[in-house]
Amino acid sequence: MPIPKTPDPKPSAPKATPAQPERKPWKKKSPVEVVLEQADKLKAEIAETEEELKAKRKQLQKFEEARKIFEAS
Repeated sequence: MPIPKTPDPKPSAPKATPAQPERKPWKKKSPVEVVLEQADKLKAEIAETEEELKAKRKQLQKFEEARKIFEAS
């Protein structure tokens, strides 16, 4: 026979705690600011992707060297 579930003592509605930081007030941006911000984000993303690509190329080079060693044996 299944055991009936007891109701949760916690209230279902979330309460705002004073420890949470308040959100920054919304500041309307001009279209120019939006485009410049997007360009900066894209530059940062490209730089990050290039770093990952460099690391993967190094790893591939190591695997290719190991492959040469295995094929020579």
